[in-house]
Amino acid sequence: YPKALPMEPSYSTKAQHLTMETLSKLQRMRMVASTVCKIHLLLLLLYFFVCSLDILSSAFQLAGGRVAGDIFQKNAILSNPVAGLVVGILVTVLVQSSSTSTSIIVSLVSSGLLDVPSAIPIIMGSNIGTSVTNTIVALMQAGEREEFERAFAGATVHDCFNWLSVLVLLPLEAVSGLLRRLSQAVVDTLQLSSGDEAPELLKVITEPLTKLIIQLDGSVITAIATGDQSAKNKSLVKQWCQTTTLKVIDNDTSWGTHNLSEQTQKCMHLFVDCSLSDLAIGLILLACSLLVLCSCLITLVKLLNSLLKGQVANAINNVVNTDFPYPFTWLAGYLAILVGAGMTFLVQSSSVFTSAITPLIGIGVISIERAYPLTLGSNLGTTTTATLAALASPGDKLAAATQVALCHFFFNLLGILLWYPIPATRLPIRMACALGNHTARYRWFAVLYLLLCFLLLPSLIFGLSMAGWKVMTGIGVPIITVIIFVATVNILQVQRPDCLPPRLQNWDFLPGWMTSLQPLDDVITRVTLWNRQGKGKYLCYYHNRNGQLFFFFFLLQALWH
Repeated sequence: YPKALPMEPSYSTKAQHLTMETLSKLQRMRMVASTVCKIHLLLLLLYFFVCSLDILSSAFQLAGGRVAGDIFQKNAILSNPVAGLVVGILVTVLVQSSSTSTSIIVSLVSSGLLDVPSAIPIIMGSNIGTSVTNTIVALMQAGEREEFERAFAGATVHDCFNWLSVLVLLPLEAVSGLLRRLSQAVVDTLQLSSGDEAPELLKVITEPLTKLIIQLDGSVITAIATGDQSAKNKSLVKQWCQTTTLKVIDNDTSWGTHNLSEQTQKCMHLFVDCSLSDLAIGLILLACSLLVLCSCLITLVKLLNSLLKGQVANAINNVVNTDFPYPFTWLAGYLAILVGAGMTFLVQSSSVFTSAITPLIGIGVISIERAYPLTLGSNLGTTTTATLAALASPGDKLAAATQVALCHFFFNLLGILLWYPIPATRLPIRMACALGNHTARYRWFAVLYLLLCFLLLPSLIFGLSMAGWKVMTGIGVPIITVIIFVATVNILQVQRPDCLPPRLQNWDFLPGWMTSLQPLDDVITRVTLWNRQGKGKYLCYYHNRNGQLFFFFFLLQALWH
C-alpha cells in the first residue's frame, strides 16, 4: 500500500495543541512552585523537630535530673557492674541525653570518686538508654499499620544491637577487663594534650530558638553527683548567663589605681523569673515538646509521602538501598556505617540522627537492612564526639576523661565486629523485624515494650542486684536457662523439627496466654475505651488517623505515672 501523505494540521488543531502546551507549562510551574514550597516547609519542620528534641531533653533533666544526680552519688551501688549498667540506663532515660550522663561519669572519674572499671558498665547502660528517643518517635507513626511496622523495626534495631552487645561484653569485661585494658593501652601510647572544644554545628542553628524557651545549668546535676550539698537547693533553671569583667580607674588617688568589677547579665528565656518548681516546669515542657514533636513528625511524614513518590522514590531507593556490583556488594554496608558516623559527628547527637531517619524507614525510603549499618555508624559517631570533648579537658583530668570516652568507642566497635561483618550474626535485624510485626498487630505492645525495656526490667534487675549475688543468681539463672531452652526449641521447631520429641514440635500443649498476645489484647480491649467493630477491629485504635492521637495521650499518661 502507498504511504499516506502527511496532512497539514488545521487552525483549530494548532490552537488546541498550543492550549495544551500552555496548560502543561502552567502545570509544570505549579508543580515546581509546590515542590519548592514543600521543601522549604520540610526544612522548617525538621528544624522545629530537632528543637523539640532538645527541649524534650531539657524537660527530662528538669523532671529527673536531681534523681539522676542522687543515683550517681551512691558510689557503693555503682561498684556492682549489673547495678552500674541499670543506673546508666535509668539515668540516660531520665535526662534523655547520653552526653549528659557521660559527662557526669567523666566528672566522677576525673575527681577520683569513681574508678574506670566501675564507670564502664554505666557507659554501656547509657548506650542503651539513649536509644529510647527514636523508639518514642516511631510511636508517632502508629496511624498506618505498615508504616508503623517498618518505623518501629527501624527504631528498635538500635535497642537490639545495644542489648545483645551488653549481654556479651559486660560478662567479658567483668572477667577480663577487656575494654579497660584496651583504653588504657591507647591512653598510654598517645601523647595527649588539651585541645579545643568539640564543634557544635547543630547547636549553632538550634540554640537561638531553644535558648529563648529554657536554659539549664548542667553543673548542678554534676555537683549533686559529686556530693556537693549546697547544690541540692539550687534550681536547674539558669538565672544568670553572662559575666563581664570591667576595669574601673580610680581618679581620686594620685596613682590612678585600677579596680576590677564583675557584672552578670540575667538570662533571657521564658522561665527565668518563674516561681514554679523544676518538676512543674519540666512537666510543662515535656507536654509542649511532645505535642510539637508529634505535630512535626506527622506533618513530616505526610510531606515526605507527597514528595518521595513515583520516580523520585524509586531513584532514592536505588541510591540508598542498592548494593555495589559483585564482588564489592559488601562495601555498601560499610559505606553506610561511615555515612552514619559522619552525619552523627556533624549534628553532635546520635538521637537526632536516628530519630530523623526513623520516618524515612517508616515510609519505605530506607530499608531496615540499610538502616542497620547507618545506626551502627551513628553509635561510632557519637563516641568520636565524646572523645573530642574529653580531649578538651584540663591536663589533670585528661587521661581519665579520655579513657572513659575510649571505653565507649571500643564498646561500640566490638559490638559492630560481633553483630555485623557476618550476615548470619546480624540478629538485631531479625529481632527488630519480629518486634515490628508484633507492634503492627497489637499496637499497645509498642508502649508496653517501651516501659518494660527502659523502666520496669532495669528497675527489677537493679533491685535483684542490690539484694546480693546469691539472690540474683538464684532468680536470674533459672530465668536465663528457661529463655535459652525456649529459644533453642523455637529454632529446632523451624529448622529440624524431627530432632525434637513429638510433644515439643509445637507449643499447642501450653495455655493460649503463654503462646499468643491475643488473650492479653482482649483484656486490654475490655479495660480501655476502645469500641469493637467486627472481629479483631477497633474503631478508634486500628482505623487510620486516630492512632497518633491515641499514642500521644497514652504516652503522656504513662510518663506521668
